[in-house]
Amino acid sequence: MVTTTVPTATATVSSSAPVSVKMSARNVNLWYGTKQALFDVNMDVMKHRVTALIGPSGCGKTTFLRCLNRMNDTIGSCRVEGDIRLDGLNIYDPSIDVVQVRARVGMVFQKPNPFPKSIYENVAYGPRIHGLARSKADLDDIVEASLRGAGLWEEVADRLDQPGTSLSGGQQQRLCIARAIAVSPEVILMDEPCSALDPIATAHIEELIDELRKTFTIVIVTHNMQQAARVSQYTAFFHLGKLIEFGPTEEIFTRPLEQMTQDYITGRFG
Repeated sequence: MVTTTVPTATATVSSSAPVSVKMSARNVNLWYGTKQALFDVNMDVMKHRVTALIGPSGCGKTTFLRCLNRMNDTIGSCRVEGDIRLDGLNIYDPSIDVVQVRARVGMVFQKPNPFPKSIYENVAYGPRIHGLARSKADLDDIVEASLRGAGLWEEVADRLDQPGTSLSGGQQQRLCIARAIAVSPEVILMDEPCSALDPIATAHIEELIDELRKTFTIVIVTHNMQQAARVSQYTAFFHLGKLIEFGPTEEIFTRPLEQMTQDYITGRFG
């Protein structure tokens, strides 16, 4: 039996106030050419919460993450079926502008990938091309607010003209987070954002994620189950392209309904 219990539109976590659905996936299937990589995925992403996607390598969690802002569109052999909605809007509707989807659903990748530009220009790039700043002063404000939001302003305020690549790995990842939030997305997708970082930098990112969820909805792929337990309120366990179990993180880690979930969490496979 595979458990894919989907929280209702007013699910609760522990004693916190009711939360609403920000994104929903229904019967999502995906193929790379003739190979099917996702099978009938159904789950909700709750607003202002962190949802962790866990599972062994190659299980489909990053593939599913990339469905949430249509990043898989860049792969010619990829075909997606099913229904993915953002505030009720089908993001795969042919009339939808994918650029706008990605402005609303930003992404932070596994390895820090700052542009070969200054720290300032890394953050200013998105707001500039989306026309979010009416003046240089507006752009300055957005850059500062984004760097502050990413917990980086105090470290770089006096060297904004230096290359983003001159920063440490952890700082570069926070710069990429600042770049993502500069266009005021509603959802931030993070694909193993700490996998290339040392423990201290990882702790900074985890603290930042907890702070960011007050403003944004976050979905994070992680191989680190301790990290998933620390940062998320909901967890989805994937295996071989199928969503095996999904629910509040505390329940998934302490009272899983599926034996496969229990085996993965306790290290019996994966």
